Amino acid sequence: MHSVLIKALVSSSPDYDRLFEALSWPSESWPETERLEALAAFIEGLGAVWGDAPSFPASKRRHIQDRIESILLTRCLPLLHRMSAESGGEARCRESSAAVCRLVGACVPLCDAAVAGRVARSVLPSLQPPEDESPSPGRLGAEVASEVVAALVPSLSADAQLTRTLLASALSCVKTLPDALVSKVTVRLLLPLLNASDAARVSGVAASVVGDLCAWHCADRSPVATERALLCLTALSDHLLGPDARAERDPRLSPRFWRIVQDGLMHRDNVSRKRALYLLKRCVALSEEEGLDSPPPPPSGEDEALFTWSPSKSRLLREFWEDYALVMETLEENQVHVVRPVLNRIDTLIQTAVEDRQTAGQGLLHPSWLLCVYQRMFHSENKSLMREGVCHLLELRVLHQPAFALAFSQFIVGPFMDVLSETSLFHRSVGQSVADCPELAAKLQVFMGVFFSSLPSEQRGCVLLQLIQQLGSKHWCAVPLLFIAQALSKLPPAPLLGTEGLAALREVLRCTMITHQILLRGAAQRFLLNSALCLTDVSAVTLEDVFGFLMHFNADESLCRRSRLWDQLCAWLSDNEGRFKHRVVGGVSTDAAAKTETVRAYVQHEICTYLQVPASKGQAERLPDSREADKLARAILLCVHMESSRVGSEIGNTVESLLSPLLDTLRRVSTNVYLPLRKSDKSLQLVLRLLQCIGEERDDLTAAVEKVVLGVADSVQEFIFRQLCGELRELFDVERAEMYLSVVRRLVVLYHSAPQHRHELQHSDIPKLVKYSLKVLQEPGPQDPPVANQVVRAVAMASLATVCGLMEHDVTDVPSGTFSLLKALNAYFYSSLPSSSQTQSFAGNFNERLMKPQTVGCCGDVEVQNALLQDWGRIAASFMRDQWVCLSFLLRAVGVPEAPETPRAALSCSVEALALLPSDLVLPVFTFMETALPQLPLDEEELCVEAVTRSWELVQGLSTNARDFWPALKGFVSMAFHHKLLEMTHTEAVKLKATLKQIALELMELSQSKSGVFGVLVQHCCHTWLPTDPPPDPDAVFLSVFSYVSVVTEACVYGPVLRRDQRLILDVQAHVEQLGEQSADNVGFASNSRDDQLPRTCVLGFLSRLDSSNPQHQQLMEELVLALLKKDNDISKSKVRYYSNSLQHRVKNRVWQTLLLLLPKLREDFVATVLNRVFEAGFCSNQASVKYLIEWMMILALVYYPQHMDSFWSCFNTDQEKTKTSICTFLSVLVHFSVIMPNLKDKAAQLHKALDITLQWCFNHNFSVRLYALLALKKVWSLAEAQAEEEAVDLKGMSSVVKACLNQAEAMQSSGNANKNWIRIQEHFFFGDFHPVRDYSVETIFYTFPSLSELTDDEWIPPWKFEKLSSFSVSPCVPLRNPCPDLSRLQPGDWIQQDKTDQDKEERWAEVQKKITPWRLGIQEQEPELQLVPPQRAARLGKLQGALLVVASLIDKPTNLGGLCRTCEIFGASALVLDSLRHVEDKHFQSLSVSSELWLPLLEVKPVELAAFLQLKKTEGYCIVGVEQTANSQSLEHYQFPERTLLLLGNEREGIPANLLQTLDVCVEIPQQGVIRSLNVHVSAALLIWEYTRQRLASKRA
Repeated sequence: MHSVLIKALVSSSPDYDRLFEALSWPSESWPETERLEALAAFIEGLGAVWGDAPSFPASKRRHIQDRIESILLTRCLPLLHRMSAESGGEARCRESSAAVCRLVGACVPLCDAAVAGRVARSVLPSLQPPEDESPSPGRLGAEVASEVVAALVPSLSADAQLTRTLLASALSCVKTLPDALVSKVTVRLLLPLLNASDAARVSGVAASVVGDLCAWHCADRSPVATERALLCLTALSDHLLGPDARAERDPRLSPRFWRIVQDGLMHRDNVSRKRALYLLKRCVALSEEEGLDSPPPPPSGEDEALFTWSPSKSRLLREFWEDYALVMETLEENQVHVVRPVLNRIDTLIQTAVEDRQTAGQGLLHPSWLLCVYQRMFHSENKSLMREGVCHLLELRVLHQPAFALAFSQFIVGPFMDVLSETSLFHRSVGQSVADCPELAAKLQVFMGVFFSSLPSEQRGCVLLQLIQQLGSKHWCAVPLLFIAQALSKLPPAPLLGTEGLAALREVLRCTMITHQILLRGAAQRFLLNSALCLTDVSAVTLEDVFGFLMHFNADESLCRRSRLWDQLCAWLSDNEGRFKHRVVGGVSTDAAAKTETVRAYVQHEICTYLQVPASKGQAERLPDSREADKLARAILLCVHMESSRVGSEIGNTVESLLSPLLDTLRRVSTNVYLPLRKSDKSLQLVLRLLQCIGEERDDLTAAVEKVVLGVADSVQEFIFRQLCGELRELFDVERAEMYLSVVRRLVVLYHSAPQHRHELQHSDIPKLVKYSLKVLQEPGPQDPPVANQVVRAVAMASLATVCGLMEHDVTDVPSGTFSLLKALNAYFYSSLPSSSQTQSFAGNFNERLMKPQTVGCCGDVEVQNALLQDWGRIAASFMRDQWVCLSFLLRAVGVPEAPETPRAALSCSVEALALLPSDLVLPVFTFMETALPQLPLDEEELCVEAVTRSWELVQGLSTNARDFWPALKGFVSMAFHHKLLEMTHTEAVKLKATLKQIALELMELSQSKSGVFGVLVQHCCHTWLPTDPPPDPDAVFLSVFSYVSVVTEACVYGPVLRRDQRLILDVQAHVEQLGEQSADNVGFASNSRDDQLPRTCVLGFLSRLDSSNPQHQQLMEELVLALLKKDNDISKSKVRYYSNSLQHRVKNRVWQTLLLLLPKLREDFVATVLNRVFEAGFCSNQASVKYLIEWMMILALVYYPQHMDSFWSCFNTDQEKTKTSICTFLSVLVHFSVIMPNLKDKAAQLHKALDITLQWCFNHNFSVRLYALLALKKVWSLAEAQAEEEAVDLKGMSSVVKACLNQAEAMQSSGNANKNWIRIQEHFFFGDFHPVRDYSVETIFYTFPSLSELTDDEWIPPWKFEKLSSFSVSPCVPLRNPCPDLSRLQPGDWIQQDKTDQDKEERWAEVQKKITPWRLGIQEQEPELQLVPPQRAARLGKLQGALLVVASLIDKPTNLGGLCRTCEIFGASALVLDSLRHVEDKHFQSLSVSSELWLPLLEVKPVELAAFLQLKKTEGYCIVGVEQTANSQSLEHYQFPERTLLLLGNEREGIPANLLQTLDVCVEIPQQGVIRSLNVHVSAALLIWEYTRQRLASKRA
């Protein structure tokens, strides 16, 4: 109607000017969208009648053209510029710009031909990227400009030059515009340009587009370039890959096009992957249709052909690419159960590619397509799918072939190494134990060896170098790097690495391992060094390269003396001596004389070179870099070790001859005033590093080095003390003093074997140093202190801290003169103490600040001095730290002056120091607080609370800094939980005690995210409460434990955390520890402190030492038992899901383990009060391991205290509903009645009672209960018979009944699965080999029982962990190890699964018949209720039943089951099989089933019973149909269902388990068209059930 009105208006109104005026708008205004649309419609109407000559003479036509051109140039374009500059009103601008562009499109065809080009050229600059980012007032927005050009394109087709310019601009927009505009430009510009081109030019335009895109992608293979190139190519695919496509524009001939497709298949964006696969499919289809022959091989220097086609192999290629597309589409699912069935298609692809290469030489199938599959799996968001891809590649046999290994090499070095950086890949596999090597890591070791062995020999070194460089190119997490290093260390020895290889390994050590855990870092270093020893080409590296590389190995973590790795390194150096590349020094090769360079010659040359220093310039010099000394010290020790292994070599002579230049320098260091300071510094650095490297363990080398050092000790000591006493005055001298003091500490240790030197030090040098330092500190400082003044003060305080530290650790004795000087030092610190009337915020010289000096007038390198001044804060912090080192020693050695306010002021200053000092320097403050804090809690509670709170906040802030956190935590715990603070009664310092309790809770909380934290607290507290060396008043100390019963309780149930990342680290640490000597020695790391089982083993050791005769100990045990029973009861009543190995299961297990340990020490009257609570716990739903412990607890309680048998018998009279299956717990106790009976008084009466009870339960409707009752009856009856023989008791009346019952039971159990269960329960460890009294031990409770109860292995506590505890007490009543080894030889039995709770969805009843299993034994009395009733009900309503049996035992969501039940009932299925009939009671089930369960037979078959159930149904003639996508699945639209069909449905997440797939007769899948390749399980089942019903109805009609 719109067009009719316009036509009528145009034809009936010849006055067009008035219409133009009415529809136009003022040039500066913004017209309404309706006006623009009306004007466009009017001009389009004019165009419809434009060809009518009588209506439009030439003059009128020219006039109208002028008006239209005016509107175009003076109205439309300015309006578009204003719109582009408009900042707000985006919706308005968008609507108006669209209307204007439509108006432009209507105007251009009616204007002169040159107008379109003129407008296009004016718009073109807007499509070019701007020279700068600032907006230009004359530019249109890119989106508006593209719309304008799109409107002009039909009018520009004749101008080839302008078309090419527009094309270049459009392609430029594709590369530069934001993502949101790229697709619009592609659709609005590229496509119209191609569509507007004639047939002759379209090929050139298309070829130009493809060439430009391919060149851009080749230059920039970024994800953005790939994504945008694919967008354009897909949009133009009809022109490029259509039926009329020509060879010149065929992208299939360009290798660069296929690179784009391959990058698209591996792209992170799923839309780009879909576009790439679409192009691949189009190319394959077109190639098959045309029969395209292989393109000619590319010229040399160009990319090789990635896609080829041969008509003679059309079928092979079609099948290959169909499988390839299927694999790539399936990988989009990101679900393992969907992808796993098509993994065999990958093997098919690989085999096809291999066979093609073998037969065709170059081959039609390039290996790079296979890499796309793996890359796609590596990019998957699903970690399980990523792991599948990695494992599949690691097992790829095709890499045994050199050609494929070489083709895969860059992929292995690049993407494969990238994916290996994912830590989660290295989790333990199912079935692996703690400390096992992860499955993927073991496969990686094999793969690396095979891969490098398969590479061409000339390529191995290059590929290995690239791989190592990849390791050093980014930061790697500890676990992946460890296992990659281990895999490299397993490579066969070969000369592959030269100087560049050692440099790459050095980069890995230097850059990527700084933040790793010490244990893992040391192991990785060891593996990397082993790799270097096996793979280095010694003829390509010099000894300088080797020792420079060794410098990066930490002696405390990996390469320490006397380790196996040290010996291997020495042996390697010896074996290759003389074969290393000769050094060139000053243009002359070092082999000029001897032709070979030995390690000894190298070391001697290096020592001489090291000690050669230029003459002093008279300026202050910085301390030399200590790394030179590190490298040389290690080289010296390695050389001495090598020499000592040779026959006739004397180690002392070797050391002395090697070090003779050094010793000569040190002998003259105190007397030669012309000796350059740099030379003496370097000599002392080397001596210090040698003493540090030899370690403290005594051997011949240690003795030899100490001997030569003691020979020059007097000279060194004299020089150092002279320097410390006033000669160190420059900024550089601060770090020099630190080095001198380190040498002094090492010398003092050496003096234990040289008393004469020690006497001189103690009675002369140290007093002199203390006196001088004290004098320096006591001198008042100037207002603007010079550098020399402040440096002297810093050196003096550091010297005093060193002396105090030596005395603190009893390294040196304290002469009386020195002690008086220390008292003076103490007086200096406490001088000027405030009186009570003065402020108390400052005390004496505590926290004295070292003011920043000025460098005016100082000598030396001013720039370097200024750089040091910028780090003055660190010097000042060390100055304050040294004060607290002195104060903490003086507080214990001298005490504080006797003034009322002194202790308070001192503690206040220590709190202030926590805020002033860096976090890594606060340990001396904690040490001071540890002594000061216990003296003040009663008088200064608020201050004590502040001190503890501030300290705890500081420690918490360090939780991400492992190096400083652990020492700070230990210092804090020792301070805050000091035994004197713990000893306070509940009425003393209430607020402080509450604060400490809160901190203890926060420590437990922190331990959930940081393993080992709680262990520090528990270790300290247990040692405090019950020290190995009893204090004078042990009871006073022990009483404090009653304030922390909650801590003890939590420690009893504390265990391994469940976070997967932490679990992985702990598993890998256990694996490294298990490697022992094969791994790093890690002498500086004690991993046990981070063991999550440590808090529990510590507290159990503490409990083992409690004395039952001590009333306080007895009280603690009783409070602990009550707390543990409450915790167990709370878990039982909670609504948190309780499944196998859940946190709730683990905690309950730990509770009952602790209770069992304490039971022999408990008082009889207390046991009487809690025994009923133990019986009540037996009625709860418990996992197998917990159930056995409770039963064991009952048995032992009745053995120790048989007078409580009546309470036990009353448990069998509890409400029947409550005791459905939990009665099995009490029947299990009766199985061990033989252990209880010897302590009973009236044995005959008790036997009769036992027989009566067991007989009653033998007739229970529950099969499991009957089984337990029969076993108990059998055991009790054998006892009764033995008793009757001994005491001539007449049991004939009962004998006939019992024997008849047992005979009938044996007859019932004579065949089938019932027989298996009867045999299994009798062979089960708890009823067979286990003896409750004989096997009572710590080993059985904490190790054997958990392992036999299928508790996860990180819950097992081996006996050696208790043996390592010095605090663990072994007593006759609680032995550590089980004297009888029978239990330890057993394996977990099948019957264990029957004790799992019904709440556990993962339970596996070992073919145990439940109440409703008519298919199993055909129990006739149950059929009317379960099979006949629903059909009868349905028959009354005229409803027909089919033969379809639907099995949903693998489905666990009630909503799906409820809907499925309803569907089955509607379409007349014969029955629905569930894993548990409890589902029908679920409200979610009922909300969807709408009572259909009343009309449909429901059967119960557990998942583990499915295999047997399916086999049974096969024998009955059923066809087993699985609903699953597999490689051989049949489409639903073609499959004909047999009448007797069993439909097996898979789990919602995992599908049908692999173990059931082989039992299926056929797999049926539903045809799908979408991208998401999965349906809800109920929807899938409904489709198949309907198709089955439809086919049955159709057959009946036929």
